Amino acid sequence: MSYKKMKPIWFFVGLILMVIGAIIFFNGIYLIIHPPAVATVLANTHPDIWWGAIMLLFGGFMFLKTRNQTV
Repeated sequence: MSYKKMKPIWFFVGLILMVIGAIIFFNGIYLIIHPPAVATVLANTHPDIWWGAIMLLFGGFMFLKTRNQTV
């Protein structure tokens, strides 16, 4: 009996985090270039850029760590 090898769940979690982090990060860049008409209180801290970068880095770490693993 032969079994197909599967990727671990953390491979796909890393991939999803990278995609969502990139979307949030580039949205933050867009909001710097084109600021909204009404700014929030903490808009000058740019949390979308920070969280997008954190998600992108962590997702990239998990993706690269598990890319060659199979279960």
